[in-house]
Amino acid sequence: MYLKSIILQNYKNIAAASLEFSPKINYISGNNGAGKTNLLDAVYYLSMTKSFFSSSDRYVCKFDTDEAQIGGVYNIGGVEERIGVSVRRNGTKIVRRNGRNYERFSDHIGLLPIVMVSPADSSLIHDSGDERRKYLNFILSQTDRAYLRHIQTYTHLLIRRNRLLKEDLLPDVLLDTIAEQMAPHAHYVSDTRRELCNNLDPLVREYYSRLSAGREEVQIRYRTDLDNGDFSELLLQDQEKERILKYTTLGPQRDDMTFLIEDHPIRNCGSQGQQKSFLLAMKLAQFSFMRRIYSKPPILLLDDLFDKLDMERVESLLKIVLKDDFGQIFISDSNKVRIERLMESLQGESRSFEVENGVFRSL
Repeated sequence: MYLKSIILQNYKNIAAASLEFSPKINYISGNNGAGKTNLLDAVYYLSMTKSFFSSSDRYVCKFDTDEAQIGGVYNIGGVEERIGVSVRRNGTKIVRRNGRNYERFSDHIGLLPIVMVSPADSSLIHDSGDERRKYLNFILSQTDRAYLRHIQTYTHLLIRRNRLLKEDLLPDVLLDTIAEQMAPHAHYVSDTRRELCNNLDPLVREYYSRLSAGREEVQIRYRTDLDNGDFSELLLQDQEKERILKYTTLGPQRDDMTFLIEDHPIRNCGSQGQQKSFLLAMKLAQFSFMRRIYSKPPILLLDDLFDKLDMERVESLLKIVLKDDFGQIFISDSNKVRIERLMESLQGESRSFEVENGVFRSL
């Protein structure tokens, strides 16, 4: 599977662009803010029906316009697939496959598997558990349709229950009823996340070893309230506390991962270089897991590849991703000369683009 071409109109700072890509390696160079990351974000949007970087769709429209459009032509097992997205600043969005609109965007997720590697990944280590849950949700939403249904239902019930907790004098039986409805979804979400972490852990260890020459041992662990018992029973025990705090205190919305290096938290004990290698290992493990599920490699986006990475780690990463079992790759960098040197040193089919103020040209 690969993206053959893309057409953009009014996507962030890109007024108009029409590009044809290599099925293997695609290099994009340009100064910071020129538009190279926005191009990768548009490719991501075609897969996930949302931006990787923008929290709201209104921010993907060019500042002086009301609508952004993305069109992509893919080759999936020799079959051509056309994906179109129209996003209006007022929140209206249409996603099309071969000219037919999706009724539910979730039906599209998983058709075009994708992995983004970005400097923003540092949030996985340094930010709250919400970022680590998003990482798991991103993988599972592409690989397990049942998971997507369970977490959507659980989230809907959680919002409803929290709304009721903010109201006074509600009967306990109503809260208990909703908790019983949430229970099977809560257990499915937590159990599936734990299984994913168990699958990712040996992959993270392997890739970290290859990136760091086997200097340290790393590990990921999954933590959940549901280790302590049945979801409904745990909520019943916590009900008095919940009425005081006015929100649901237990459940998958509190699950988290712990990242360890030599049995110590990498957030506190890992050097900057160790943390960077760990984050790359996490994303490569994600790629490897998704490739196994789909029996085909996802599209790999390497945004600002050289940002805060020393050449030793860059070279180790490239040795891994440029093997035959990796598919289409997009690499962006702010240094055109560095991209040119990279193209000269690496063999294989490729295309190169330069962008300035949202305008692309093929090199």
